[in-house]
Amino acid sequence: MSGYVHFTDEQKDRARQTDIVSLLERQGEKVRRAGSEYEWLDGTAKVSIRGNLWFHQYEREGGNAIDFVKRFFDKSYTEAMQFLLNEEGGKLKTSPPVEKKEEGIFEIPKRNETSTRAYDYLSKSRGIDREVLNEFFRKKLIYESEKYHNAVFVGYNPNGQPLHAHMRGTGTKSTFKGNVPFGMPEYSFHWYGSSGRLFLFEAPIDMLSFISMNKEGWKQHSYAACCGVSDRVAMQLLKDDPRIKRVSICLDNDEEGRKSSKRIKGNLESKGVQADILVPKLKDWNEDLLLKQRISRREPEEKTVGEEITSDETEEEQCPALVQ
Repeated sequence: MSGYVHFTDEQKDRARQTDIVSLLERQGEKVRRAGSEYEWLDGTAKVSIRGNLWFHQYEREGGNAIDFVKRFFDKSYTEAMQFLLNEEGGKLKTSPPVEKKEEGIFEIPKRNETSTRAYDYLSKSRGIDREVLNEFFRKKLIYESEKYHNAVFVGYNPNGQPLHAHMRGTGTKSTFKGNVPFGMPEYSFHWYGSSGRLFLFEAPIDMLSFISMNKEGWKQHSYAACCGVSDRVAMQLLKDDPRIKRVSICLDNDEEGRKSSKRIKGNLESKGVQADILVPKLKDWNEDLLLKQRISRREPEEKTVGEEITSDETEEEQCPALVQ
């Protein structure tokens, strides 16, 4: 056990302000840009990073660079300080204080004159049913941005004011996806129905894929994409629409998705809301949809990438039809 080591206030500030992305890249870790932030994987769980700050999307905790090294490099406070101050001879980049998001203004991207590219991407590359897409485009819930031609998925409040937007690249090799800065996640991409049942997804494309596979009477139900693994949009829709009495949690079939599903289920049940978990057969609902379409065309089945669901996970159902 190391003894007491004194650090000056200047050293503490310098260590605290270490740029986490720079730190990770020096360790050979892969970090991906996601909108105005970066993403790093802790196993399969996403960790969002902005400058010297981080937030674990599953465990719902975060902190500064010192906290990051303690948590993910398994070091004591003293060891973390020495590591940050001595790493690469002190050449690590520091990050200026991050401005609070509340100071920004949310503004949806400018619309392109047509949405041909976004529509073709969703219908052809992602296999989304055209009748379903037509409804969402008609209601201006989806459109194509003028810059970069991204597909934009808009979330409105009950008064029709856009308060959230998620973007997805439509290029052949594009992997871009991210939220427009300063949006309210409580109003991410969603659809209101009247049946009293809400289906909650990680991403808009998963939501549209599920509907495409369960088209009969789909408009009567409510749907929401949390654009992550948060339950904030579900909690907001429960407030805005008291008719909703049951929530079906439809997150990805991976470690993060399964853990988040159980966490959200517990949160909902603690508030007296009936909740259940639905799991795609493969990794996500779009993979299920594309597999179903390949089989219908009698094409060779590709190797699946989803994780097998063990028999002891009795709370989860496998891709049921839409029933109340």
